Amino acid sequence: MSSTKKNKNIHAGSNFDDFLKEEGVFEHCQEVGAKYAFVMELQDEMEKQKLTKEEFAKRIGTSRSALDRLLDPSKPSNIRSLLNAAAAVGRHLRISMV
Repeated sequence: MSSTKKNKNIHAGSNFDDFLKEEGVFEHCQEVGAKYAFVMELQDEMEKQKLTKEEFAKRIGTSRSALDRLLDPSKPSNIRSLLNAAAAVGRHLRISMV
């Protein structure tokens, strides 16, 4: 029997967060993930209230194109925009540090 060489997986035993940190994308992934979750909840609420994008944009005092940017998880948004969007559907935004 010939001796076999074991493949060393440099990520064996590490978790996914460690991998993302090693790749230098951890913070970006957290940012996009948090915004994605917010957008999904916002869109669910818009559907429940039968709000079109045009109606919702009017409620928050912005243009349809600005609303499209707000609803795009890959585009950054400021906290004020997120607060306004949540308030427009009768919800609150909660931010916490963990």
